[in-house]
Amino acid sequence: MEIGILILGILAGIMSGLFGIGGGIIMVPSLIAIFGMGMLNANATSLAAMLLPVGILGVIAFYKAGLIQLRNALWISLGLLAGSYFGAEMAISVDVKVLSKLYAAFLLYVAVGYLDIPKLLRRNKQHISTENIVNGEEIDYPFWQFILLGIFAGVIAGLFGKGGGLVIVPMLVKYFRYNPKAASATSLAALQLPVGLPSVIVYAHAGYLNWLYAGLMALGIVFGVFFGTKLAIKLPTTTFKKVYAVFLLGVAVYMVYKYI
Repeated sequence: MEIGILILGILAGIMSGLFGIGGGIIMVPSLIAIFGMGMLNANATSLAAMLLPVGILGVIAFYKAGLIQLRNALWISLGLLAGSYFGAEMAISVDVKVLSKLYAAFLLYVAVGYLDIPKLLRRNKQHISTENIVNGEEIDYPFWQFILLGIFAGVIAGLFGKGGGLVIVPMLVKYFRYNPKAASATSLAALQLPVGLPSVIVYAHAGYLNWLYAGLMALGIVFGVFFGTKLAIKLPTTTFKKVYAVFLLGVAVYMVYKYI
């Protein structure tokens, strides 16, 4: 079983480096479906695996490619730290079915935008390109907007055991006009600080955490992120957007199926 957990960590790391997510969207359902964990146990183990800077090799590669704006990543991290506590508290005390459906609807909305389906249905649409905005430097957004983004992503992370990247990346692209690759890179950088610590403490105190499994997955993530990041940098931006859109669609379908 330990070998399987390590392999799961590698796969989660590849997805993390490729899409700027924490890897929880891979770890949580796999821990439940393959390893027989309860949802709260899987959430706790996933979040604990991401406490250490397991994606640092990917962040370094993204930074060298000029895709990360560190200041904004730090503001997002601050918000994540606060939001993750409330998300974990909600997870162990409330029914999350309604919120999960809203979350899935949000992912579907973003995925449709990435696939440019509305553009195909409308004529003479004025298209504002974001391809030249690599790391957001052309528009100076207030720091508190990034903190709010982090808080929202942190709540989702603590609630569903995800790293928050599934919220951060689409919103950076949609509302902050980030290039998709830059959004993934900035998200991954924001997740390197122990932003999930409050939620991990809540889960551990409630008896849901397996430290051995969390450590094995963390080890796998370190190696997986490196390869995922290299692949993300090499992919053309348009291809990257389409691949990420398909990924979001899959996540949305899973969320609806899981909590319907």
